[in-house]
Amino acid sequence: MNNLRKIGLTALAGSLVASSFAVAGDLGVTGSAEMKVSNHSQTSTGKTIAMGNSVNFAGSGETDGGLTVNVSFELDQGAGDGTGPFDSHQVSVGSDTLGTLAVHGHGGSNAAASRDTSAAGDLWDNTLGITTASGGAGKTPQAGASGNGLVVYSLPSLADGVAISASYATAGENNEGSSAFGTTITSIEGLTINLGISENADTIGVSQEQTFMGAAYVYGPITVGVSHNDWDHTTSSSDQETTSFGISYTLTDSISVSYGQETIDNNTDAADVEVDGISASYTSGGMTVSAKNIKADNVDGSSTSANNNNEMWQLSASFAF
Repeated sequence: MNNLRKIGLTALAGSLVASSFAVAGDLGVTGSAEMKVSNHSQTSTGKTIAMGNSVNFAGSGETDGGLTVNVSFELDQGAGDGTGPFDSHQVSVGSDTLGTLAVHGHGGSNAAASRDTSAAGDLWDNTLGITTASGGAGKTPQAGASGNGLVVYSLPSLADGVAISASYATAGENNEGSSAFGTTITSIEGLTINLGISENADTIGVSQEQTFMGAAYVYGPITVGVSHNDWDHTTSSSDQETTSFGISYTLTDSISVSYGQETIDNNTDAADVEVDGISASYTSGGMTVSAKNIKADNVDGSSTSANNNNEMWQLSASFAF
């Protein structure tokens, strides 16, 4: 894969040099808005009412050399990198024969992280009080480095139903970059397989590596998925495994219901973090109304500590335009 990546990048760079960038293209604008009410147990805030909004600009064009250039950025103040109202933004250039090279100024996901959503849909990421251990991997599922200045190269199609990408996150404290590789296989009807490996080289003398495997199968209105995320740390007490299961049922084109479970095993903890949740949604045109209820047990890695079992529910309405 490394040789393929070098070949693709070299060819792409040569084409960039040979191309004129007098690009005539299109610019489009989309947006979204949301209103929601939620309640979290074991917190002082209790019920909260909130809103969300974002505006996305996307432009595209083609160079004289036949390369497709895309640029996008999101206006979402408070969610970005602290330099202004901008959230996720990126620029990419490529073609069907050379592949695509993308540079993420903010909000990029490495080649493995873009595929490592748990089979249950990352239920843990719902402000459930799952703690982070100082000096260790923490209680939440771990992944390789992403973030600002991320470079992602997606290889051209090598076979039907096979997509491969590689990424590089710029230097951290160790003055070394962190790499990642990911593959998505859809060549079998109804089945999607995601594989990924990544690393985080931010800390001198510390090896941190992620291996992810996930699969989902669609049979009529039912989708069943499983996933496994393994985090290997130089310090064995910071090793971690996250397993997940999810099932969803599409009642109609507008209504769907899903249920999922996640277990986070933080190696030396007395108890695993266990998360399960159910959700339902109704979509009509550009509007989606959804509800979810999620419960997390042993959020601090203990089965005996006070207030270590949390629960949340949320009702929301979102609009796309």
